[in-house]
Amino acid sequence: MAGFLDNFRWPEFECIDWGESRNAVASIVAGVLFFTGWWIIVDAAVVYSKSGELNPAFHTCGVMSTVAFFMINAVSNGQVRGDGYSDGCLGRIGARIWLFIGFMLMFGSLIASMWILFGAYVVPKINVYPGLAVFFQNALIFFSSLIYKFGRTEELWA
Repeated sequence: MAGFLDNFRWPEFECIDWGESRNAVASIVAGVLFFTGWWIIVDAAVVYSKSGELNPAFHTCGVMSTVAFFMINAVSNGQVRGDGYSDGCLGRIGARIWLFIGFMLMFGSLIASMWILFGAYVVPKINVYPGLAVFFQNALIFFSSLIYKFGRTEELWA
C-alpha cells in the first residue's frame, strides 16, 4: 500500500542524502500543502466576508477534509497489513474500516467542493474565486494527506 513511492528516485546530489531524510521531506511537503489549503480559504473568507459571496456552510468541506486527514494518517501501514497488530477494537479489520471511512470522507469532501465550485459559482456566472478557494483547499488537503500517508516509510521509525 505504501510502496508506490518506493521506486521514486530523488535527483542525485552529492551534498544531500535523500534516503535518510525521506520522512522529513514528505512531512514538510505535506505540511506546506495543508497550510496552503487553509491559507487560501482563510484569504477568501476575509476578502468575501462582507459581500456574502462565500457562504459559511461551504467551510464544512474543508473541516471534513481535515478530519479525514487525521483519520487516514492515524492508522499506520503495519496496522492495515496486520503486522503484529491484534489489539484494539477490531484489530486489522477495524484499522481497515477506519482507513476506508477516512478515504470516503476525503473523496466526499473533494467531490462536494467541486459541486460547490460549479453549482454555486460557475453556472450562475458570478465571481468564481470563493468557489476556487473551496476547491483548492480540499484538493491541497487531499494531496497532503496522500503524501503524508504514502510518502513516508515506516522502516526509518525504528
